[in-house]
Amino acid sequence: MIMSFIRKFILGFNYFCMAYTLLLTFVYVLQFVIAMIKIKRDRKEEISDDSSRYEDSDNLIPITLIIPAYNEQEHIVHNVLSLMKLNYPVFEIIVVNDGSKDNTHKEMVEYFDLKQIEKSIKVAIPTQEIQGVYYNKNYPNLLYIDKLNGGKSDALNCGINASSYPLFACLDADSRIERDSLLKLGNIFLKDSSTIVAGGFVRIANGSVVEDGEWREFKIPKKMIERFQIVEYFRSFLYGRVSWGNALLIVSGAFGVFLKDEIIKIGGYKTNTIGEDMEIIVRLHHELRKMKHKKDRKKYSIKFCPDAVCWTQGPMSMDDLRNQRRRWQVGLLDTLIHHAGMTLNPKYGTVGMLSFPYNWLFELLGAVVELLGYFIIPFSLLLGELNIYFFLIYLLITVTVGSMLSIGGVLLEQYTRKGRMAPHQTMTLACYAILENFGFRQILVLSRAQGIFKFKKLKNSWGNIKRKSFNED
Repeated sequence: MIMSFIRKFILGFNYFCMAYTLLLTFVYVLQFVIAMIKIKRDRKEEISDDSSRYEDSDNLIPITLIIPAYNEQEHIVHNVLSLMKLNYPVFEIIVVNDGSKDNTHKEMVEYFDLKQIEKSIKVAIPTQEIQGVYYNKNYPNLLYIDKLNGGKSDALNCGINASSYPLFACLDADSRIERDSLLKLGNIFLKDSSTIVAGGFVRIANGSVVEDGEWREFKIPKKMIERFQIVEYFRSFLYGRVSWGNALLIVSGAFGVFLKDEIIKIGGYKTNTIGEDMEIIVRLHHELRKMKHKKDRKKYSIKFCPDAVCWTQGPMSMDDLRNQRRRWQVGLLDTLIHHAGMTLNPKYGTVGMLSFPYNWLFELLGAVVELLGYFIIPFSLLLGELNIYFFLIYLLITVTVGSMLSIGGVLLEQYTRKGRMAPHQTMTLACYAILENFGFRQILVLSRAQGIFKFKKLKNSWGNIKRKSFNED
């Protein structure tokens, strides 16, 4: 009787995997089609070109650039120098040193010859204690804050408190923004007054040459792990985010612009989570859609602009990559649990009825289903409980569709950034879009599943990723 139950379970799970894979394939293909339509429409309207005429305009809303820094001695000075060269009429840079244990403080103070000043900061959001505020009149748009360690969210909240302007951008200390990217995001707020968040496209910089925010040359890195990440980012950003529109649940913590008043109203960034970039967007949706009557809800827009580019370094070792993906999965689960009441709740519109079920079913549980499938499906084949043709069809769908969608991401990148990649580079990355299905994908699935199983242990642990100095040569 036990064997009979096991056989029925195995057979049922196999059919479940097939149905699950077909549904996921349909969703991914639909996302790809929607993304292509939107990107093509934007190209026709030449949205990205509109921003150039505002470069010297007084109409653009001033922006505060907030850089939370923890042990960033290799990157922080170069990043600030790069940001100072951005094409934007009025902006300020606030570097928040979050209790670094390396020479981050020394590098900033000595290079920019900063002096401690008395400055009154209105505490709209509670943060850890500020130990000092530094300034140099030769760099009038740079403010440096040294505070006790409280985590990235706490550092961002501190920067928000100290900011002077209606918009703020959260940036990573080890990333680089292309010179006109801020113009493109700022232009979105100017064109649509309902915009409260605008996110940019994060590209993997490994191998490429980016000098002072200017893209110079696209190079494919030597390591396979870095090549796979380039393909992955093309896929996830170019149709994973473009397709969701206003139902988007995440704007990358490396590059996003926010309407400050809206963030203050909801209490700033949540400090006891490692997925602050997703949690803040979900909480905005939650607060702005929770009114019982639709007429009482504020109209708002959350935009994603693939032309506003931020370059970041992807993990260069397998250990760092696994740790990163475990943390991402922990952050995802933490946010979904905390806002579980939005799931399938019509009060929250497409966010509750589509975005939340999608993230529960595919982004979170997908890793567990796929991991179980790697063991149960071959096992049932050995037991004779699975038809060989069924297995081959399942394998064909999984590998073929996955490869096609990844190749589609590479082609969309080539379409949106014409001339950036040489034909042979496009072909190389297309090959890696196929190869990622044989090893790399399985490693990521295992890492994501571990993030779920070790949720309690990893919930309050961010960790570090080893990076080399950013290529500014």
